[in-house]
Amino acid sequence: MFGVLLTPSGISQRVVGSVLVSLLSGCVATTGSASHDTPKTEYDSSSATVPPAQSDTAIGLNAAALDRRAYVRAVLERNPTIESARQGWRAALSRVSQSGTLEDPTIDLGVAPLSIGSSKAPFGYEVGISQRLPWFGKRGFEASAAAAEADASKSDYETMKRELALSAVVLYDQYFISARAIEINAHHVEIMGSMRDGATAQFQAGRGSAQDPLQAEAELAHMEHDTAILASQRDVTVAQMNELLHRAPELPLPPPPTELPMPAIPGAGETEHLETDAVAHRSEITAAHRRAEGARARAARADREYYPDVTVSTSYNSMWDTPEHRWMVGLGFNLPVQTGRRAGAADEALAMRAQFESDASRMTDAARTQVFVALKRLQESEHVIGLFEKRLLPVARDQIDAARAGFTASQNPFMAVVEAEKNLRGVELDYQMARAECDRHRAELDRALGRIPGLDAQDDKP
Repeated sequence: MFGVLLTPSGISQRVVGSVLVSLLSGCVATTGSASHDTPKTEYDSSSATVPPAQSDTAIGLNAAALDRRAYVRAVLERNPTIESARQGWRAALSRVSQSGTLEDPTIDLGVAPLSIGSSKAPFGYEVGISQRLPWFGKRGFEASAAAAEADASKSDYETMKRELALSAVVLYDQYFISARAIEINAHHVEIMGSMRDGATAQFQAGRGSAQDPLQAEAELAHMEHDTAILASQRDVTVAQMNELLHRAPELPLPPPPTELPMPAIPGAGETEHLETDAVAHRSEITAAHRRAEGARARAARADREYYPDVTVSTSYNSMWDTPEHRWMVGLGFNLPVQTGRRAGAADEALAMRAQFESDASRMTDAARTQVFVALKRLQESEHVIGLFEKRLLPVARDQIDAARAGFTASQNPFMAVVEAEKNLRGVELDYQMARAECDRHRAELDRALGRIPGLDAQDDKP
């Protein structure tokens, strides 16, 4: 530290005042608090939109059927991951108010011990106060970097909501498939039971083989085994859904609806528009850009480290014989001669900026691809559902009717009836899976577009 002390009587007091005022006006402004107000308001607004924890009845968990929108909203309200992300955003905002602020002033006190109680000399003391003022722009760049990081944390919070909502929709669709599979299996257990009774009657009438009732009984045993497996899968899915709801895994949930509504499917000509929309609204891309801006501010801050900081001080020393020399004012400067550390900090910040910009470019490409893939899969699901409804399901039902009629008329073996029944059961289950996959692909498209899956595009926030 290099310092200069001056007595006010040795120079013009107007000159001393001008120097102090110019330094204070350029360096003492509260940079951190000014840039902190708007993001803090946004955080408070997000906090206001989150309702307090509600009962299961209030959020629809005791309804006759579990609504998907209600379930997604309940997950976004109750899951601790959301609050964890919000508190991370809050911590980043708190760092904004800490950045760009001045260090505390320093007070120095000193006494001459031998003068205490001495009859030969008056009591001697010295008192001084000093304030370190960073070079112009340092605090501003520091505050800008913290504000950029706070914005990135906000985007991380939005990303977490979107990812958690997608997980909720996927589990909801699995729950729907489990319920429909159990229902379809139970229906076909009844069909196979009636087929076994028919085969037994045919055998007793001398028009069938003894193998036919045994074959039906074996198929029934397999179906009962499937019933146990499907029930276990449903319970596992319910436990995972309860985990997202921050509930005990064994608590029950209302059954899903009997059908999933067909989601809106954009046309093929909207791909380019949707890709552009995704790039503009994906919060992780925004976070990468904001972190790149923060790294740029840190690099500029590191460049300013080559300039010295100023320490303004004033003191009074009672031990000077000349009264005009007792009051002192001074300016101190550090000598930034250690360039290695400063150059390393600047290079690190520039490297981080390049890294975040590359991440933003990579995520932009990924967002475009995700929109394209999700849209193609959604259009494929629409085609598959139409194929099931118009051809596969009617053909499978006609096959089992024809096989049963042929067996009754002794025109085909009982095994043909069993195979037709197994085929119908598989087609019905595949159809329900296709409906669930279509719903999941729509949720994936919403996620790729930067929306919250399971909620309307106009109602993205819980």
